[in-house]
Amino acid sequence: MSDSNKPRPASTVVLVRDTAQGMETLMLKRNKALMFAGGLWVFPGGSLDAEDLEAAAGDTHEAARIAAAREAEEEAGLRPLLDDMVLLSHWTTPAVEPRRFATWIWAAPLAVEDEVVIDGGEIHDSRWLPVREAVAAHTAGELGMLPPTFVTLCTLAHYASVQDMVTVERNSPVPEVFPVIASDGEAMAVIFRGDAGYDSGDGSVPGARHRAVLRDRSWDYVYRDVDPAYPPLIRGAGA
Repeated sequence: MSDSNKPRPASTVVLVRDTAQGMETLMLKRNKALMFAGGLWVFPGGSLDAEDLEAAAGDTHEAARIAAAREAEEEAGLRPLLDDMVLLSHWTTPAVEPRRFATWIWAAPLAVEDEVVIDGGEIHDSRWLPVREAVAAHTAGELGMLPPTFVTLCTLAHYASVQDMVTVERNSPVPEVFPVIASDGEAMAVIFRGDAGYDSGDGSVPGARHRAVLRDRSWDYVYRDVDPAYPPLIRGAGA
């Protein structure tokens, strides 16, 4: 792999809070003009800076935590407490993509009800949404997002409260996700380990299915006949 195609360390944080409608999360809409994820709904996040690494004394994992909190403040005016942040997963962009990131995805409860402040540049809109409502809106084609965002929301939708989520996720293995982009002959698919087509990159190979398939404008997570050595990325899937 050339240095130019090495994934850049990045970090993002899912800000969550409890409401009468269930656990809510803050979604941000990126400027349509941006090259990466333009016009899509995301969580606050971005690349690690030299200052993040310096603050973490060179510890990349800790720098990722610091970077996620910093980006939340820069993009939304909200800063979670570092000790409250829970690591959910780590995703590395497929090698075929020109812009690649190795991204830590955190979740963090907010201790205060501060106003969301967006910059109007990189971020053009924001919405607090019940997690399950966000999943339903994406399925209906109303909230465009990338697979890591969708999978993360589906996982969080499994929980009844923020404390429930924190308790379970703090004591759960952190998935390391290395997706492969392929086609099943009809639709684009992002294939995960355990899928019959993962090693070949051929989405039409018959057998186990562990993938997210793009149907119209929304992702559909499929987990079927997969070896237990490759657990689902979404809690409760395939049960």
